[in-house]
Amino acid sequence: MTRDGFRAEEIDTSRPHPARIYDYLLGGKDNYEVDRQAAERLASVAPEARIGVQANRAFMRRAVRHVVGSGVRQILDIGTGLPTSPNVHEIARETAPDVRVAYVDNDPIVKTHADALLGDSSATSIVLADLRDPRAVLDHPDVRRVIDFDEPVALLLVAILHFLSEADEPERVVATLRDALPAGSFLVLSHATGDFADRSGAQAVYNDATATMSLRNRAEVERFFDGFDLVEPGLAQVPFWRPDAPPPPRSAEIGFYGGVARKNG
Repeated sequence: MTRDGFRAEEIDTSRPHPARIYDYLLGGKDNYEVDRQAAERLASVAPEARIGVQANRAFMRRAVRHVVGSGVRQILDIGTGLPTSPNVHEIARETAPDVRVAYVDNDPIVKTHADALLGDSSATSIVLADLRDPRAVLDHPDVRRVIDFDEPVALLLVAILHFLSEADEPERVVATLRDALPAGSFLVLSHATGDFADRSGAQAVYNDATATMSLRNRAEVERFFDGFDLVEPGLAQVPFWRPDAPPPPRSAEIGFYGGVARKNG
């Protein structure tokens, strides 16, 4: 069976997948033994891994509330991962029920789960596409059905760019997406880093996965925001970006940067 250009046999369950590792660390059940083993290895070499993914998820929730509270009514979430409630559309619609969301992921398993969850909705879509081909994402009919690029869009790149190597030209990828967004749009981005601890062991866990991990330092992450103006407090470790509760213990060790920025002019 072929759907969106993928055959069922192309779903690789023999190697860990980042979305399923993430799901397991969040306490989800949409993962396989190979993912659980990789996640446990990750937690053994990076003890803050579980609180890190939880803090990253909480950052995403706060950031979505911020951009919707700023007036944006459409969201393009690339690298959405497996559905974990509350999902982006659920968070957004707590503030504004008319928000439209296009989810994009390159894992057919993610799309299958999301299709079952979302059903037929004119205000949401789930698209099987690859961030490394941003033009194909932007031009996909199911993205265009939901997103009007003449109006401000919130682009979510949450915990996804570190799965692009330098050979994938991540700055070109982000620039292509940025140039498609009108003034008043937002970029919500988080990215893994080794700035706060040696995380080469964590990086090695992904060497056998379907995507390797490229840790980047603060300056490298900040470059992804070129053409946008960061909102306060700028780029920060995710627990410290506009926290709405006391950050959890060991937050200073969490190797995720997060930021929200607006495109002007």
